[in-house]
Amino acid sequence: MSIDGADEAGWDLDPANDSEAVVETVGHQLRLWRESAGLRPAEFAKALGYTGDLIYKIERGARIPRPEFLDRADEVLGADGKIAAMKKDLARARYPKKVRDLTRWEAEAVEVGWYGSHNFHGLLQTEEFTRALYEMRRPALSPDHIDRLVEARMARRSIFDRCPAPALTFVQEEVTLRRPLGGRMALRRQLERLLELGQLRNVEIQVMPTEREDHAGMMGEIEVLKFPDGSAVGRSEVQLANHATSAPKELRILELRYGIIRSQALTPRESLAFIEKLRGET
Repeated sequence: MSIDGADEAGWDLDPANDSEAVVETVGHQLRLWRESAGLRPAEFAKALGYTGDLIYKIERGARIPRPEFLDRADEVLGADGKIAAMKKDLARARYPKKVRDLTRWEAEAVEVGWYGSHNFHGLLQTEEFTRALYEMRRPALSPDHIDRLVEARMARRSIFDRCPAPALTFVQEEVTLRRPLGGRMALRRQLERLLELGQLRNVEIQVMPTEREDHAGMMGEIEVLKFPDGSAVGRSEVQLANHATSAPKELRILELRYGIIRSQALTPRESLAFIEKLRGET
């Protein structure tokens, strides 16, 4: 294995991630296996085809090893699958807790309703558009961090394959359909994705026209997820973060606002026609 681009064998550990203990334990186990095999870090690195610096980072829990790294380490150390089995423990450690929580909620929800004013909802985004958004972040994210975030967002799209299918409703501000983030062709492909998803029977996409004189969404992004047991979780936009709640009073307010927003937006049929028109102009 070539050592070119050796750092691609692991992900930087996100400071906001709450899985440090898992990563540290895996690193400690790798060090014990290496020492048991009588290999120094440099020798182990050479056998794997990576750099010694990467080995040090992984063993002290500062770097999350990729699945292919663990497979190779298992082979070199003769662990008979014991090291490779750690991939399952690390699979979720790559993502921040808020991403894991959202993924779990979406996987369990029977209904998702969302309004946003700045971007397309993550479930609606193309990979190209998602990557462009993360590359625009300030302070800038590392390429490795961007890769992990894009991967996590794309994995959430499995919600469209669920059976029975959940009811998914989205209200997009008109400006989000016109702003060419990532370039005009990236926007065009994003609009085509909306038209594709809008044909699904369990998906309704609506557009909030910019010219509306009355708008219930001035408080920012809203998302409500409902579950089979009748419970729900609401998310609303606050400065630099999203606030999640299951408090009945707060949920009632979010549902009220979202219902009014949907009534003020174009109907799903009108919205798809509007998106089709914009696609032709893009």
